[in-house]
This record gives sequence, structure tokens and C-alpha cells, in this order.
Amino acid sequence: MSGVRTLALVLGDQLDHDSAIFDGLDPARDAIWMAEVDEETTHVWAHKLRIAAFLSAMRHHREWLEARGYTVHYTEMPKNRGHDRGASFAEVLALDVRALSPERLVVVHPGDHRVKTQLEEAAASLEVPLEILEDRHFYATLEETEAWLDDRKSIVLERFYRQQRKDRDVLMDDGEPITGRWNYDDENRGTFGKDGPPDHKGPRRFRPDAITEAVIDMVSARFADHPGSLEHFDLPVDRDQARAALRDFVRHRLSRFGEFQDAMWEGERFLWHSRLSFPLNVKLLSPRECVEEAVAAYESGDAPIASVEGFVRQILGWRELVRAIYWRFMPGYARKNALGCDPDRDVPGCYWDGETDMACVADAMRNVIDHGYAHHIQRLMVLGLFAQLLGVHPHAFHEWHMAMYLDAIDWVSLPNALGMSQYGDGGILATKPYCASGNYVNKMSNHCKGCRYRPKEAVGDDACPFTTLYWDFLARHREELSGNHRMGFQLKNLERKEGDELEAIRARARWIKGQLTRGERI
Repeated sequence: MSGVRTLALVLGDQLDHDSAIFDGLDPARDAIWMAEVDEETTHVWAHKLRIAAFLSAMRHHREWLEARGYTVHYTEMPKNRGHDRGASFAEVLALDVRALSPERLVVVHPGDHRVKTQLEEAAASLEVPLEILEDRHFYATLEETEAWLDDRKSIVLERFYRQQRKDRDVLMDDGEPITGRWNYDDENRGTFGKDGPPDHKGPRRFRPDAITEAVIDMVSARFADHPGSLEHFDLPVDRDQARAALRDFVRHRLSRFGEFQDAMWEGERFLWHSRLSFPLNVKLLSPRECVEEAVAAYESGDAPIASVEGFVRQILGWRELVRAIYWRFMPGYARKNALGCDPDRDVPGCYWDGETDMACVADAMRNVIDHGYAHHIQRLMVLGLFAQLLGVHPHAFHEWHMAMYLDAIDWVSLPNALGMSQYGDGGILATKPYCASGNYVNKMSNHCKGCRYRPKEAVGDDACPFTTLYWDFLARHREELSGNHRMGFQLKNLERKEGDELEAIRARARWIKGQLTRGERI
């Protein structure tokens, strides 16, 4: 086909079946463009499973499009390096635009500022009009969230979330929350106790089909030096599988999701978490159907309000607000470094290979290496916390997060990793740093029981690195944090360690950092 009217660009995280890209698209006169490009696997050193998951989902989407009569110009990544048509979206697009001579290009608003800029610049250089369509996958438009942010001196999730509940009439009754309470967060902090997690059914697994097997074979050959494992590929990669995964979560784990959403246990990979973030973020699922299924479970008596409200808050509140913040503050947001972290301080080597004596970090990293996944407490209060206490540069942590997690798209990763986890934005997203000692991990898990380090100790060979670095973090950022009233209690506790005790703690912290800088195991 040449001389097409409209060339509709579909990116790897835009696989929704009711996308705005189909509005007015005529299979007889228009065509769809998709491309697997090397840059998306190497601008961060991507996990093998992340690469395979995206490419498998994209190829399944191509099959779906072609079965509905669309012509799809699809660039597959060859098995061996050195045979690529182009390394970036812009380069591959330029080759196809010259061959197809479209009258115009259309694309749904990308989820990555870098990709959006690339496409705009490519279209301008090719002198082809590019129309960017609203992404109706989300509840709120960017115009709506921009207006909400304009009216606020400070950004508070709870205010945004309540407004979204009202606007979308979710868990509401005549303008009020259906139970008289907006938030059940205080009921959703359960631990497992000494007996461990109750019996539960793990997430549904999906056997790789021929398309996925071909992708796994290609990734194994082409990206052999990338981190992570391909041995555990069991992901939903098409719309039907994603729907089945959602139903499975609602039926088997939603009921206790709220209660145990912050708990951890050695060797337990998913617990009561949904594991829906990958299909949701590549848009095989919509946030509306996730929320509607959860609310229906509450209305039928199959799930308690605390679990359902907690799940709804993550999607309708947090996910929507994170996207709003990303587009409001980009591109400058990516350069924020509120705590003045050393630009050369990268994540430690154990964040790539999992080799560490810290039991909580080793267990979380086993999950990341095998599944490209860790639930939100492992991300925030184990891997994120240790990076923050160590002083990893916030953008370096974001790049690692983008490389290693299946669900990491720039719009969702950057605010969560740089802002929420590392406090790199200085409080735009989180009102205080999420910093804690090893005692938090001890409270929420059984990791410390089998660890060589002692969570209550800050100095000595058995001192928990989290606890040592926690006090060091407070000491080195005392001035920046002194004006934050939510840090008052922690800074008051720091005063009790002044003198020889604090000096010993900081000396131990310097030793830990030196070991990690030299690539030594701790």
C-alpha cells in the first residue's frame, strides 16, 4: 500500500481495543503503523522479561488488528543485532513515511515525553501533519487535571481522590461516600504474624503460545547480556487473557488485598496483590473495568469495603494523579534532585543481580529478576528505601526502575520513583521522605528473622544497613528536613544520638557506601 490517507501510529503501551486511534479510521484508505525499536530496550538496560512482554503483547495486538481488516505496517526486531532498519521510533517512522506517503499521521498522546518529542520532531522534518489525540484510557483528561492543579497551592492525593470519586460517582451515594468514610487506609496495614500468610490462591498463569515463544527465543539470543530471567513467562499478553487475570484477582484475592497490601513474607511473590499493572499500563485493561469489577464485588458481598476502597484509590486516585503531575512538570521534573544527591551515585550492584546478605533486598530482587515485578511495599519500603538512604541519584533510581519493572512507563515511573520513592521532587508528590529504619521491615515481614543483620543495631558488624543509613540520612539532610513538620518526631529522635554514637553510625555508613562503590557485597 502506498499513498495512504492516514497512518495511525500505535505505540507499545497503547494496545487498548477502544482507543481514540480508531475514530474515523477507514481500513480501505488508512493504515496502522507499529514498530519494535532497539532504543526502547537500550536507553535503559531493560530486563529480558520486560522486552519480551512488550513485544509479545504488541505482536498479539497486530494479530487482532489484522483480523479486523486493518493493514498494519509492523517492524519486527530481528534476532541478531546489526540488521535493524532503525534504532529509534523517529528513524523507523521516517523510512515508512517515505515509502507510504501518508497525508497525515495520528497518534494517541504518548506516555513518554521523550517519545512524544521524537515523533513531533520526526513529523516536522518529514513535513507531514501529526495529530495527537486525547488518551481516553484515563478517567481524566490532561486539560481537566491541569485545571485541578492550577487551583491548588499544594497537591494532596486525598483531595484529588475525593474529587475523582465525586466526579465519577464511584462508591458514592447522593454525593457522599457510601459508608460515610472516604478512606480505609488505617485498616489496610495488617501483618501476617508468626504463622505467616493464610492459604491463598496465586495469580492465574498463562502458558506462552507460538507468538510468545518466538519472542522469547529472539530476546534470549539478541539480549543475552541484559538482566533478568525469561524462565517464568506467564503473563497475560492479549485482551482476553488480561480480562481473565482481572476476574481471577477479584474472585480470589481482592477480599484480603486491603488487609495485607503492606505485608511481606520470605519467598512469597504476589500474595494478595493483583499483578494487573502490566496489562493495565499497556492498556489491555482499562481502569474503569478494574474499578467496576471491584465495586461489583463489594455490592455483591464478595469483598469488604476496606479492600475495595484501597484498590479503587490506587487506580482512580493515585494512578490518575501521577499522570497529571508527570505532564504538568515535564521535562524539568526529570532533572529534580531536591536532596542534592551525588549525580554519580548509582544503584548498587545487587539491584541487578540480587547478590546481597540483606534478606529483604535479596528476596525483593529475586521477585524482580524472575518476574519483573515487586509489589508496592517491596518497591517503596525495601528497594526504594535502601536507595534513598544510600543517596542514589533520583534519576538513576528511576532509570533502574524503568529497566527492571514490566509495568514501568515513563509517565508512571518517573513520579513514583524519582518523586514518591526518592523524594527527588522535594515534596510535589509526597509530603515527606518515606524513610525508615530496619525496624519497619521487621514489623511488616519475617525477613529479619533469617538475616545476618540485626534491625535494631546501627553500629557493628551485625548492624542492619537500613538502620545505619537511616540515621545517616537524617543527619546529612537535617537542615533540608527541619522545616517539614511531618519529620519533627524523627529529627527529635536523631538529637538523642548526638556525639560519639552518631559519629560511629556515620563512620559505619561511610564503610557501607565504600563497600558498595567498590562493588563489594554487603
